[in-house]
Amino acid sequence: MKQIRMMLGALAISSAALFSFNAIQTSTIKGSVTPADKGVRAWAVSATDTLKADITNGVFELNDVKAGTYSIIIEAQEPYANTRKKDVVVSADSAVVNVGEIKLQPK
Repeated sequence: MKQIRMMLGALAISSAALFSFNAIQTSTIKGSVTPADKGVRAWAVSATDTLKADITNGVFELNDVKAGTYSIIIEAQEPYANTRKKDVVVSADSAVVNVGEIKLQPK
C-alpha cells in the first residue's frame, strides 16, 4: 500500500511538471507587404529571440512569439530595399499582433 501511494505521488509530481511547460504564452505577429511579389521573408528580432517566416502572396505570419519588443525586418527582392519596422510590442495577453501593411521602398 505504501508503494502504491509513493508511485501515485511520483506520478502526480511528474504530471504537474510536464503540464507546467505549457504556461509560457506565445503570440503571433502578422502583416502584409506591398508590393506583394517583392517581399521574400519576414524576421522578428529582439534582444533574446529571432524568428523568421516566408512571405506568401504579400502576407506573413510569425508564430510562437514570446512577449517582448521586436523589430520586424522584411527581406526584399531587387529593386527594393530591406525594410524595418521598430518597436513592435508583444505582450503575454495578446494572441495576435497585427503590424498592418509594410511598404517596400526602392533602393
